[in-house]
Amino acid sequence: MKLLLVEDDTLLAETLQDALGLAGYSVGCLADGNEARERLAGRHDFALILLDLNLPGCSGLEVLATLRGHDADTPVLILTARGAIEDRVRGLDLGADDYLAKPFALDELEARVRALLRRRHPSGAHLQVGPLAFDGLAQRFTLDDEPLNLPPREQRLLGCLMRHAGEPIDKAQLAGEAFATDSVGDNAIEVYVHRLRRRLAGRGVELRTIRGLGYLLTES
Repeated sequence: MKLLLVEDDTLLAETLQDALGLAGYSVGCLADGNEARERLAGRHDFALILLDLNLPGCSGLEVLATLRGHDADTPVLILTARGAIEDRVRGLDLGADDYLAKPFALDELEARVRALLRRRHPSGAHLQVGPLAFDGLAQRFTLDDEPLNLPPREQRLLGCLMRHAGEPIDKAQLAGEAFATDSVGDNAIEVYVHRLRRRLAGRGVELRTIRGLGYLLTES
């Protein structure tokens, strides 16, 4: 799942991006309120938004108001160092789903994210391609009912391939959907696909290369 983190503290943003990436999410990051408001003013593909209130450009509350003007469904988790209860209440009144006051534990953040995604996206919690399964709530892959442990980037790639199972997907689309704002080139995609193909070989799932179209994940 793709998440958007709007946070202007560089160190905190990098820490959260790494932690959520290791948890299996694809995380885009913006540090400016105006950029975030522009990005969320129209159609987007984020499953959840983590939003700081104190931002340069415009406040997180303004970003939230813009989003809720056309999107009432995407979960928003407010991250704020502000102690005033009024700020939190106003955020909830504007349509935020939850808030977390800084400083917070990464485990608690991940639990809040899982809870919001479980509440809002129950139908997308499970993907299945033959004996290969992905539990979106637990962020866990299994193959023949056994855990399939993968590095974070291979997890992202496989999750994207499973969402498009039965249809070819090219490298550019894979890079955009699986890695969001990360810079991942064609050579890296080929390496990850090669590794996944070796892991899945002879296990009831096939990862094929379709010339001119991209990669196709199917049941053998």
